[in-house]
Amino acid sequence: MLNNRFLVACKSLYDEGKFSGIVKAVEFARETLGEETFPSGESLLNHSLEVALIVAEEIGLESDSVVAGILHSLLYESTGGQEKPLKIPADFGEPVLRILEGMSKINTLGTDTVELHPENFRMLMLALAGDVRVILIKIADRLQTLRNFDLYPVDSIRRVAVETNHIYAPLAHRLGLYKLHAEMQDLCLKYLKPEAYREVIEKLRETEKERSLFTAEFVKPIEEVLRSRGFRFEMKARTKSVFSIYNKMQKQNVDFDEVYDLFAIRVILDSEPANEKADCWTVYSVVTDEYQANPERMRDWITIPKSTGYESLHATVMGPHKKWIEVQIRTRRMDELAEKGVAAHWKYKGGKENKELDRWLTNIRDILENPEVNVVDFIDEFRKDVYSEEIYVFTPRGDLKKMPVGATILDFAYDIHSDLGDKCVGGKVNNRKVNLKHKLRNGDMVSVETSNNQKPKIDWLDFVVTAKARNRIKASLNEARKRDAALGKEELYRKFKNWKIELTEEIMRKLLKFYGFKLATDLYYHIATGKIDTLNIKTLIREEEKQAVKARLEEILLPESTKEQVSESGDDYMIIDSNIRNVNYKLAPCCNPVYGDEIFGFVTIHEGIKIHRVSCPNAPQMIERFPYRLIKAKWRPTATKSSFLTTLFLTGTDSIDIVSEISHVIAKDFGVQMRAINIESDRDEFRGVLKIWVHNVDHLEFLIHKLRNLKGITSVSRGDS
Repeated sequence: MLNNRFLVACKSLYDEGKFSGIVKAVEFARETLGEETFPSGESLLNHSLEVALIVAEEIGLESDSVVAGILHSLLYESTGGQEKPLKIPADFGEPVLRILEGMSKINTLGTDTVELHPENFRMLMLALAGDVRVILIKIADRLQTLRNFDLYPVDSIRRVAVETNHIYAPLAHRLGLYKLHAEMQDLCLKYLKPEAYREVIEKLRETEKERSLFTAEFVKPIEEVLRSRGFRFEMKARTKSVFSIYNKMQKQNVDFDEVYDLFAIRVILDSEPANEKADCWTVYSVVTDEYQANPERMRDWITIPKSTGYESLHATVMGPHKKWIEVQIRTRRMDELAEKGVAAHWKYKGGKENKELDRWLTNIRDILENPEVNVVDFIDEFRKDVYSEEIYVFTPRGDLKKMPVGATILDFAYDIHSDLGDKCVGGKVNNRKVNLKHKLRNGDMVSVETSNNQKPKIDWLDFVVTAKARNRIKASLNEARKRDAALGKEELYRKFKNWKIELTEEIMRKLLKFYGFKLATDLYYHIATGKIDTLNIKTLIREEEKQAVKARLEEILLPESTKEQVSESGDDYMIIDSNIRNVNYKLAPCCNPVYGDEIFGFVTIHEGIKIHRVSCPNAPQMIERFPYRLIKAKWRPTATKSSFLTTLFLTGTDSIDIVSEISHVIAKDFGVQMRAINIESDRDEFRGVLKIWVHNVDHLEFLIHKLRNLKGITSVSRGDS
């Protein structure tokens, strides 16, 4: 029975006090969950105990994590695995409650049951940066689900497997849970690509006897030497995971028989702590004395362990029948660290993660807290960081820095500090000057040179390899682009103001369409960086306006009614009839043209054509800004008398009868009609404004002449309004 097996296992792993807490958690879970099941039909209690067993035996966490593993299913309702409020008694302890709270945050995001969502991934990783035990238990939870995939519907299996490949398997690898990582990948392959999985399994079964004979032949001389020297040890063969073999076949495009490193030989020593390193190197010398070593594939993770705490010596040697084989040499303590990763630090270091892992988690949090990070890109970079091999380089002060293989001096600069990376212009490696693209190698002494004039460039993304460098460069480029866009916007609005053109939404839409941009900020940026000349924008707008004016003119009047060929000059003119009713032009109120004045037409967008006097005060501005809107115009000779409104300004000596005298002159002229008269006196002088209707410009001039001859009138002039 699962319950008994679980308790027996825990009793052998934990002291009496810790074990009693585990028993208490089991009883509480049994009382609370009862017969509740997941939608798949699986018992929540059985699921809880299986997860807790993985946490205890296969990951090796302390008792608080085991208790959290038992109680984590209390976060679910039986109807669809929905979250419900925590009902965990406080006497289980603060560490347990804190772990469960972290798991609850992840569960409510639905990352267990849906295909990968970027926002869920971000939150998951941020939770990881809080307490690693939350993720370790989630890995156990996911592994238990994978082991029971037969209970799940096909569509659900695919979603969970895809998510596992993107999130949980990489996390297990990065946290040093290599065995669990391999099993996760194998199970995902089994259900996503069953034929490929069965093919590799069958090949391994067929070659099992051959591998056993080879292993026996290989280890015999080494065992004899080690026993003769008094070593206590264990040697065993470890076959690569099914997924690893399949992946290598795909990447190298080879058949199963051509994968040369199907398995490795592991030597596990029972050494005293003080003799661990010396014993491992002694065994290494025994192996390489017996078999020829490949120096290119030698890996020393004893002198400088991996960030997860992994320690081991790896040697690839030429074994019997000229077959290459990897030999892994480690102590019993190192082997437990290798199997259980960062989780083993609770046993060996009092529950504290090592500094390298803590630094990695901090980098993950820093990257994810950048609001502009592209999560899809980050997933790819995260996976590269997880699986990359490592090199070790030194700062000028002798501090050791761990970098992925292929890292450049620019990656190194960003690893030290973001500002240092932004200003990096190169540096020195082993006292030799190098450029930004220089790739670092193991043992390099690296210093960075900077310049305040340096700024991140987009081509830097082509050669940096770390996620931190890539995301910082992208963020810096975005910030610089925003600053440039702000300058470009300011320049464009200033130009439009100088051109006396309103920058409307319609104009902006046309500009974006013409240049192929989706956002105005892209246009502003290209203006600021000189890729778009504002003079070209002005020309474009003017051309658009010309086309609009032309279309408007054709819409207003038919060609035969808008122009008449004048043979003497060869120019086209708009002919203005003295009878201006029922036509698509109007006399401009700013200058009130009268029949006989020199005139021109001005095409407006919404009010048709306005007829202005050549002497109109607005004429110079219209000619300068809108020459393409101007139309030459002439009056059509006619005998019909029409009336035109105009304005006269008068000044003179004030007298009681000045208004009656002006009115008398106008009344005597039967062709003139007075619309309004306004006289203002100031001491002994007056100023008057007279609005009248006249037939033509000659008629107007005659009236002006008569008014000027009146006693007391000093000036009469034609007004513009």
